[in-house]
Amino acid sequence: MSLARLTVDLDALAANFRTLEAVSGVPAHPVVKADAYGLGAVEVARRLMDEGARTFFVARVSEGEVLRRFLGDAPDVYVLDGCAPGRAARLMTAGLKPVLNAPEQAAEWRAAGGKACGLQIDTGMNRLGFRPEEVPEPFEGLDLVLSHLACADEPDHPMNRVQRDAFAAAATRYPGAVRSFANSGGCFLGPDHAFDAVRPGICLYGGGPEGRPDPRIRPVATFAAEVLQVRDVQAGESVGYSRGFVAERSMRVATIGAGYADGVLRSNSPTGRVAVAGQLRPILGRVSMDVLAVDVTGLDVAPGDAVELFGPNRMLDDAACAAGTVAWELLTSVGGRVERRHVG
Repeated sequence: MSLARLTVDLDALAANFRTLEAVSGVPAHPVVKADAYGLGAVEVARRLMDEGARTFFVARVSEGEVLRRFLGDAPDVYVLDGCAPGRAARLMTAGLKPVLNAPEQAAEWRAAGGKACGLQIDTGMNRLGFRPEEVPEPFEGLDLVLSHLACADEPDHPMNRVQRDAFAAAATRYPGAVRSFANSGGCFLGPDHAFDAVRPGICLYGGGPEGRPDPRIRPVATFAAEVLQVRDVQAGESVGYSRGFVAERSMRVATIGAGYADGVLRSNSPTGRVAVAGQLRPILGRVSMDVLAVDVTGLDVAPGDAVELFGPNRMLDDAACAAGTVAWELLTSVGGRVERRHVG
């Protein structure tokens, strides 16, 4: 049995989905790539289908094949990587729709007899997609055009309007296609950014649209681990590798059964905190592969007790900030030996 557990609250996921549709005013097409950001793509997609979702986005062909195997033919599944060389037959066999990103992808897909697909327009992120001046003429099977915001977590950033206007102009070439522009943060930028459908990711899973907790978004994932041992540490003694922490006073220290092999980033040293016995307490010293140490001085803590690394008592965005990263990385870093549990 694992000492660490990731609990996924499917009711909270559903509530976030409804919030994102309400605030954007258009249908939400969930992004479930990277195994739904580590929360379980099949379980997540099944619940979101119960809420009315019928279109999903993945990054890789293999991710789409998993959804198709477990969800059947009902949902549309778009592959953001597009049609890489030699992948057209595999996409068609699985009933997946590539999001074409370049002329060579479009040529490969159409030469193989592919029909239904999407097309990405690069409006300034310079990552994937056709430049606006290079977009192709409309062709049979093209049912979706999309772009991706670079600065949606900064609502006042002028790049948002630049990209929005560039997308609006380019998308007029495809009057029969669904237009999708807004990611999670974009859902909150107003109706002129929503177009026909939004593509939320991190806000579905509990991250705020601006990289900090937002009262409109409910926590979905709780990452917790058990206390293995509690010990007294005297002033002048150190904790962990390389004397990463030296006690200035006598204290109680709990060793927790999770480390960087489980997804507790080593960058949590020295500013990370966890929720334990109703309080936020600091991580001491360096995170090890299998364990970490926490200051539990003055608390009633014993082996077997749970410590929350992130969740409703240690918000995902706050935990990410303390580790010097973002919510996306925390979720997708949770290791394979961590037990997953879906509730609700």
